[in-house]
Amino acid sequence: MAKKMRGTHWRERLSSKITTAEEASVVVRAGQRVFIGSGAGEPQTLVEALSAREDLRDTEIVHILTLGVATYAEPRFDERFRHNAYFIGPNVRQAVSEGRADYTPVFLSEIPRLFRSGRVVIDVAMIGVSPPDERGYCSYGVSTDIVKSAAESARFVIAEVNERMPRVSGDCFIHVDEIDLLVPSDRPVLEAVQGRPDELAQKIARHIANLVVDGATLQLGIGTIPDAVLHYLTDFQDLGIHTEMFSDGIIPLVEQGVINNSKKTLHRGKIIASFVMGSRKLYDFIDNNPLVEFHPTEYVNDPFNIARNDRMISINSAIEVDLTGQVCSDSLGTMFYSGIGGQVDFVRGASRSKEGRPIIALPSTVESGTSSRVVPTLKPGAGVVTSRGDVHYVVTEYGSAYLHGKTMRERAVALINIAHPKFRPWLMAEAKERRLVYADQIELPIHPSVYPDDLEQWVETKGGARIFLRPLKLTDEALLRDLFYKLSAESVHYRFFQLIRTMPHKKLQEFLRVDYQADMALVALTSSAEEDTEMIGIAHYLKDPATNFAESAFLVRDDWQGRGVGAHLMRALTDAAQRQGIAGFTADVLSDNQRMLRVFHKCGHAVESRLESGVYTLRIPFGHVG
Repeated sequence: MAKKMRGTHWRERLSSKITTAEEASVVVRAGQRVFIGSGAGEPQTLVEALSAREDLRDTEIVHILTLGVATYAEPRFDERFRHNAYFIGPNVRQAVSEGRADYTPVFLSEIPRLFRSGRVVIDVAMIGVSPPDERGYCSYGVSTDIVKSAAESARFVIAEVNERMPRVSGDCFIHVDEIDLLVPSDRPVLEAVQGRPDELAQKIARHIANLVVDGATLQLGIGTIPDAVLHYLTDFQDLGIHTEMFSDGIIPLVEQGVINNSKKTLHRGKIIASFVMGSRKLYDFIDNNPLVEFHPTEYVNDPFNIARNDRMISINSAIEVDLTGQVCSDSLGTMFYSGIGGQVDFVRGASRSKEGRPIIALPSTVESGTSSRVVPTLKPGAGVVTSRGDVHYVVTEYGSAYLHGKTMRERAVALINIAHPKFRPWLMAEAKERRLVYADQIELPIHPSVYPDDLEQWVETKGGARIFLRPLKLTDEALLRDLFYKLSAESVHYRFFQLIRTMPHKKLQEFLRVDYQADMALVALTSSAEEDTEMIGIAHYLKDPATNFAESAFLVRDDWQGRGVGAHLMRALTDAAQRQGIAGFTADVLSDNQRMLRVFHKCGHAVESRLESGVYTLRIPFGHVG
């Protein structure tokens, strides 16, 4: 590699390095290893010239995902080239599945070390760069990722200098004196334009957005789910970006000031990434934009650097997840499909971040809906990318499951709860067969009701505390148990009309058995994120089909009483009941339970009451305003 003579007279040496793609490709000899630049930065003209070399034999081509046509992976070129994929893209997937190309599973953060250590020798690096500036520095443009380490380790560097390549700030430059041959180009940079998120992606994104907090730093990949998440972040403040890649979706949030990077604890004020794939609008956005810095993956994807960002939230996808929390992301059974990429880097980095949250997101079923992505066991041959010890949050369109630090029983119940309803009975039966759950665990109906996520809401209590109201879930057993054991004897007596000293699993299950229609329970939580939330209140109704009235009951933890929690639960439970066409509430309240009586009498509806033996029997028709 031409690592010499860098100085002010680089222009005098430039003309001797400029050549055509055909002439440049001649330097590649049989048996050598050729690196090709990544993603949208693929040097298309050089790849075409290399593929046209009829005299080459046994040439190895290495790269991560590229967007161009991988001619070298076609069957007719089997004797000339063999590809080694560090991440399998659509353009080489068939070659890998047919055994005509190789796949190397490796963390994205660790690929550069393979090059720099010489364990993987790069004979020729073919890269794409921007035109040089007045000091002779070219930017790696849309892809710094592993390109920088490949170029700095290669024995010979050929650069396609593209007039349309954006110039990006950061640790992402190469001097023309370090390039052996330059091939001028004016081709459009490859684009990966994303379609609008569909309804499924929007549902998943809404649950993910519930785990985001103001001042968070985000890692977002490419695809409909990350783009959909961005649509739900417009009301947040001071978000930041530290990610291996991003796409067009962040631009509106930057323009609105939602993403301003002001609360980042590493590279405050900067969007940090290593590559982008998107539209020309995205490439224009990063061009000479001091807000954006690109760094190589050994820096961006280093879990220790990721963890230096407080409130780091990583969002990654998966192919399937088993009931113990093992995440498969790179294969369909024995068929290698994609790669490890940066998933584990960011899962581990976010998990070690102060208030960080690593999230795995996936639809509950395959596209046809014929099989579940939450499975009893991974398919034979499927690879575990994120281990059950690393996984924290798993999100589908049916909600989020928090697994970290949870028992196998708790994990299985949580994952079944976010699986597609039609597969839940099967999954529960499999879990019981494997003794992952209690033998008497609640059996789910064949057609379980869909969790009413539209009832979720944040409310503010007296004193300014924000609490999260949502329907009770099957996974709330531990939270409900903790609530009970934090109640005073008086509160227990007011709720159950007797002193109950214990709340074992069998008894708890009866409270968890709700159908969200004739039977509803809403809980008040200190947070929407399960890893740090506490249950501070619960409200429940059960409809009497004969009268169309529902018996209601409320319970608020002692240290939260008098702060309006009961009133918020009353309003939310009334709204839920009216949506189901219920005519009103009934309730039995001990006469000395003055706080609960005030909640009922201030509910906004007329209250009919009858006192007998120290118990008020209340009847509250919704049609009558109090």
